[in-house]
Amino acid sequence: MRVVVVGATGNVGTSTVHALAGDPAITSVLGLARRLPEWKADKTEWARADITKTDLVPLLRGADAVVHLAWLIQPTHQPLVTWQTNVLGSVRVFRAVAEAGVPALVYASSVGTYSPGPADRAVGENWPTHGWPTAAYSREKAYVERLLDSFQADHPQCRVVRLRPGFILKRESAAGQRRLFAGPLLPGKLARPGAIPVIPDIPGLRLPVVHSDDAGQAYRLAVVREVRGPFNIAAEPAIGTEQLARLLDAKPVRVPPAVLRAGLAAGWYARLVPAEPNLFDMALHLPVMDTTRARQELGWSPARSAADTLGEFLAGLRAGAGMPTPPLASGAGGPLRLREFLTGAGRASR
Repeated sequence: MRVVVVGATGNVGTSTVHALAGDPAITSVLGLARRLPEWKADKTEWARADITKTDLVPLLRGADAVVHLAWLIQPTHQPLVTWQTNVLGSVRVFRAVAEAGVPALVYASSVGTYSPGPADRAVGENWPTHGWPTAAYSREKAYVERLLDSFQADHPQCRVVRLRPGFILKRESAAGQRRLFAGPLLPGKLARPGAIPVIPDIPGLRLPVVHSDDAGQAYRLAVVREVRGPFNIAAEPAIGTEQLARLLDAKPVRVPPAVLRAGLAAGWYARLVPAEPNLFDMALHLPVMDTTRARQELGWSPARSAADTLGEFLAGLRAGAGMPTPPLASGAGGPLRLREFLTGAGRASR
């Protein structure tokens, strides 16, 4: 099988390429990215492509499957930029898949596509996917799911799989994700156990987490197995304040969510924090996902628990860990993170 991975150099892309390259059924992988990496992987070649403007059809022609991972988290202050890539770029990928005659499309959806869920149980893949409408990330993920509904109806000959993972973390993604969400002011040493005595106890916080390598295996299985439809991808249990406090050796202190949101909003409007406050709202309303279907039909199960995954990620934060790809490079912020300060948290990094 020949597989094209769109958005192959980021957190999920590197793990997916690695998983595909290790499968005997995969003969070759073509990784597409706006900026080519120094990182090498078996069976893999690279090509430069921007899904908003590159002619994708020649790159996809002859592929047995396309895995679409490309997505912009930033700039949150410029939602038209993320819409152009995440929504209109996805339209271009789907059209190219159809025109190139690719028989299988695997799309990276998200837990963020789900509507708020119940507090007393996990939800399956039939839970409504209207997202949290004020958060651009959630709104765009939900909209692309509607585009996929139309694509499936118009192209029934193409096998479509959509994976809905929780928060995807690994040690090597720490520097890149710190830049995207926390910004230049977060000292990595704060992720050391005992470095901070207390953390906010946020009522209702339940974050589904999965290791990037486990997510990569899920994408591999979606490529090589004759499955269709959506699959929830997460490790157990969902992360709350209790687990985070244990990892940081800190005491949980109850803080009203409105207070935390106000502080985050102030930092975001001041361009000191890249994560928009509406993402915080989304996180508080995420459902816990039932992964039964992924285990039974996809044959997937995580090798790492959610707590182990978060612990590894925190260790990566302390070390400033990264990979030799542009999105994950540990030194991309420049000396003393000066480039991050100069460009402004939450702006484009194209």
